[in-house]
Amino acid sequence: MIEAKNLTKRYGDKVAVNDLSFTVEPGRVTGFLGPNGAGKSTTMRLLLGLDRPDGGDATIHGRHYRELPRPLSVVGALLEARAVHTGRSAYHHLLCLAQTQGIGGRRVDEVIELVGLGDVARKRAGGFSLGMGQRLGIAAALLGDPSVLILDEPVNGLDPEGIMWIRTLMKRLASEGRTVFVSSHLMNEMAVTAEHLIVIGRGRLIADCSTEEFIERSTEQQVVVRSPDAEQLAALIGEEGGKTALDGDGTLTVSNLDAPRIGELAAAGGFVLHELTPRRGSLEEAFMELTRDSVEYGAAPAPHGEGDPR
Repeated sequence: MIEAKNLTKRYGDKVAVNDLSFTVEPGRVTGFLGPNGAGKSTTMRLLLGLDRPDGGDATIHGRHYRELPRPLSVVGALLEARAVHTGRSAYHHLLCLAQTQGIGGRRVDEVIELVGLGDVARKRAGGFSLGMGQRLGIAAALLGDPSVLILDEPVNGLDPEGIMWIRTLMKRLASEGRTVFVSSHLMNEMAVTAEHLIVIGRGRLIADCSTEEFIERSTEQQVVVRSPDAEQLAALIGEEGGKTALDGDGTLTVSNLDAPRIGELAAAGGFVLHELTPRRGSLEEAFMELTRDSVEYGAAPAPHGEGDPR
């Protein structure tokens, strides 16, 4: 378990983390989300004792990271995959880490195979691609077979096969009762990986809830309706308090009215339906809605006369 209690960190006059409290429970993948500059990386550094907080506390299994006698056997972390000696091979990088913790060479071989680096294990890490470097960083995090994993952007640089692999791995580790805490900017990936979300903005907690609850409370539920009688049906839906948007192909997007009631109205009016599909909002939509006032670095509007550069 990971616990942050009233965690605060300042850099000069900049407050990077502001009275932040949350708990990361074992047995599920917890996503850590926030706009650029929200304080995610600083929070992870505070959890791992790489920075000292100006206020509050951060513990793992009730202890500070610095108090763990063999930290790699408790916590595996990936903060910067490129933090390796470029002249060392992947094998010797991991072996060096293992020897500092009393971990045998057999475990080094195991994690190399687990992350798919068997064919390049004896090659210098400095020549690795971004994706291979990520796999090496994940191997280092897994080296001590830890009960807690803290991963910052673990899918960065991975191809689709690699993304599916790390997603499956994180879910499996969580199902074994481990604590998995992962940050990412890929909302679509977090939507299918994380069961729980901790969302921050400008160093403060915005949400601490299940992924499903986060989406439901932050986006408007809609129903997609296709019918050759779309205009007449839209009028009937409006009388019931529903809001409709009609596309040129006869597709209605309805809010404020659920799918069963729309079906009942269509049946009562004798209208043909070709589609009646409830549509839940996406994690990306929910994230943008809930964090729009917490964005520190926004894009400037396009100059007058310039369109979408596609």
